[in-house]
Amino acid sequence: MNFSLYIAKRYLLSKSSNNAINVITGIAAASVVLGALSLFIVLSGFAGLKDFTLKFTSIIDPDLKAEAAVGKSFMLTTEDINALNKHPDIVSFAQIVEERVFIAFDDKNYPNGFIKGVDTNYVAVTAIDSVIPLGSWFSNNSNQIVTGWGIANRLNIGVMDYGKAVELFVPKPGKGQITNIKQAFTSLKAINVGIFDVNETANNKYVYAPIAMARHLLNFQSQEVTALEFKISNDASEETVREAITAILGDKVVLKNREQLNDALYKMLNTEYLAVYLIFTLILIIALFNVVGTIIMIILDKKKNLFTLYNLGATVKDIRTIFFLQGSLMTVFGGFVGLVIGYVLVQLQISFGFIKITPTLPYPMGLNIENFLIVFITISVLGILASKVASTRISKKLIQTA
Repeated sequence: MNFSLYIAKRYLLSKSSNNAINVITGIAAASVVLGALSLFIVLSGFAGLKDFTLKFTSIIDPDLKAEAAVGKSFMLTTEDINALNKHPDIVSFAQIVEERVFIAFDDKNYPNGFIKGVDTNYVAVTAIDSVIPLGSWFSNNSNQIVTGWGIANRLNIGVMDYGKAVELFVPKPGKGQITNIKQAFTSLKAINVGIFDVNETANNKYVYAPIAMARHLLNFQSQEVTALEFKISNDASEETVREAITAILGDKVVLKNREQLNDALYKMLNTEYLAVYLIFTLILIIALFNVVGTIIMIILDKKKNLFTLYNLGATVKDIRTIFFLQGSLMTVFGGFVGLVIGYVLVQLQISFGFIKITPTLPYPMGLNIENFLIVFITISVLGILASKVASTRISKKLIQTA
């Protein structure tokens, strides 16, 4: 192996007397570098877009959310609250009352909204108060609400407009024929004091309100909730906290983390990531045909040298190993160079934002160790396979016909 490796390095670093071989070898090496560079930049760009997308979702998503296992709501006892407050890994938790509502304002209607009643701990669990560009967060024990940007835009809802109230309606449970609109719906009037802007889904869905107002509208009991949202310590184990919450609340709740709360979004992003990786890997495979062609051309160019090595005692296997190692070294080294150049370009984009989506928003990029490993392993495996294919062209007959 040491003999084959020594000859392979000599062939890789030395120039051929045939200038065409030198040009072909340079093209093959450049294709490996550009292939690794392109794959790394694309994966880094996708990682940046993924982080950019999830950044907005994580603003209103808790670390853990406990939802009712059966029905829409469950009872939260004083003992449950005390036990959760005493747990060292739970920084804070908020009681939630959420239900679909019909929203009316100034002769306009919106049937697809949800009221989300939250207690005073909610701003400690999420950063909702940091994404209110107009107005402010509501006061507790009031008839104030904070509306999503999409709902406010559709209904032309302003901020602090005490002359016009927003009306919220929910259907009353019951049976029989409806003869009066008041028999069909429970309603209340509220003043919008703020407009939040998170993402399109949340902006078109939620109206935040004090939990007491939501309970009154939905005819809930004082300790009845539809969910609990938790913020846990940064150094806490999610699995440990899950077990602790389950031990306190029992089987009346189902716990979900951020990924489970947005499973459709995560599946879409992961599917797109895989599709992008496979497409550029296919391009990389096509580029590595240059390596196969280059090695075959070098074999033909070195036939006399191979005949000499064979007569000196080198076996056909040793000669095949020479060109296998030469192709492997070319792809591994080329992949490493491509990664280094890619890292520099991605770091420059992160630091200076040369390429922009909008005049003020640079294209987001993400540097992940996983992308380094994925690109390096992909280029190495494909390069080794290509080198193996090319080296098998060497036979005893080919050497002896030199």
